[in-house]
Amino acid sequence: MRDADVVVIGGGAAGLSLARRLTGPLVRNRRPLTVALVDAPPGALRPPPRTWCYWEGPGGEYDGVVHADWGRLRVTGADGAAVVRDPGPLRYKMIRSVDFERWADVELARSGCLRHQAVVESVRDVPGGAEVCGHDERGAPVRLRARWVFDSRPPGRPGPARTTLLQHFRGWFVRTSRPAFEPGVADLMDFRVPQPRHGLAFGYVLPLGRREALVEYTEFSAAVLDGVSYDHALTLYAAEVLGLGEFEVTAVEEGVIPMTDARFPRRTGSSVFPIGVAGGATRPATGYSFAAAQRQTRAIAAALAQGRTPLAPAPHAARARAMDAVLLRALDTGRVDGAALFTGLFGTVPARRLLRFLDGRTNALEDIAVGLRTPARPMLRTALELPFVPRRQAGP
Repeated sequence: MRDADVVVIGGGAAGLSLARRLTGPLVRNRRPLTVALVDAPPGALRPPPRTWCYWEGPGGEYDGVVHADWGRLRVTGADGAAVVRDPGPLRYKMIRSVDFERWADVELARSGCLRHQAVVESVRDVPGGAEVCGHDERGAPVRLRARWVFDSRPPGRPGPARTTLLQHFRGWFVRTSRPAFEPGVADLMDFRVPQPRHGLAFGYVLPLGRREALVEYTEFSAAVLDGVSYDHALTLYAAEVLGLGEFEVTAVEEGVIPMTDARFPRRTGSSVFPIGVAGGATRPATGYSFAAAQRQTRAIAAALAQGRTPLAPAPHAARARAMDAVLLRALDTGRVDGAALFTGLFGTVPARRLLRFLDGRTNALEDIAVGLRTPARPMLRTALELPFVPRRQAGP
């Protein structure tokens, strides 16, 4: 006997998005489904508040919960030369996880989604579907059976890969004593920070007003830093590069995102499917996940509405993953100067095309056009050697 048609594990962006779609009009009007969402109890297994960013035109489905958006994007080279682009009608949008969760909770309560708080310990195929086993916050066992299970819990570590870097960052939400920011301009990459011996570092600024912003320090490298190092880098960036003067830190966010050419499974059982980061939604060369998770959950909802097996297409096409694999190895081997490469792309590729490329939505000719704007010799050498580089399991 089933407890639901579908169980969704995890209440992050992917899990909440899928649960909402499966209880919405697209599925409900064609083939009613009972949906259960299993989220971890409050505590260490729940991620702290964070922000999700993506670019799209006006009128998006989540515009009601967008906290801020920007119409111009800036990349600043190590020499201080800045490239400012207007990708209109695309805008860079930020959603705060707390706002998204609050909105999704209301939507799911209205639709009759079943909610459970439990630590999931195992997911396995059983006759006619799959079974989710775990325990609640009191330690009592929880067991749910469903025809389909979608698991958005982040994987413990990526699978075997030729290259695995980490995008790791800490950000301060700051309030300054005087106007210090341009509200209409998002600084995606500011390379006026000291560079690590191996990897790439940049600042990232999203103004929320003239005196408020999210200011982050980000590295693409092999290992995370300790808290003191992040705070030291942020202090230098805020004081010496941005010249903010007096400010207070009102909140902190931080994270670690694998940047890897490891293969992420689309299916882990006859009735079990990973989604979100676990299902390969993160773009290897950028770390962006939110838009790809939306494409993935739309495809799953459409398949279930039509009575098909809900095996969604890979969030990023094979061509995009291959190009990312070349870029990651070129950065990891030091063959290309990452700051010069990204600054050059923003300076020479039309803004809308570049953003579509970063989102994996360009065609083959557009990909070639972008590729021609990268350093030809080191990228070609990397592409030729890549098939012969063995995949290895990353360390813990």
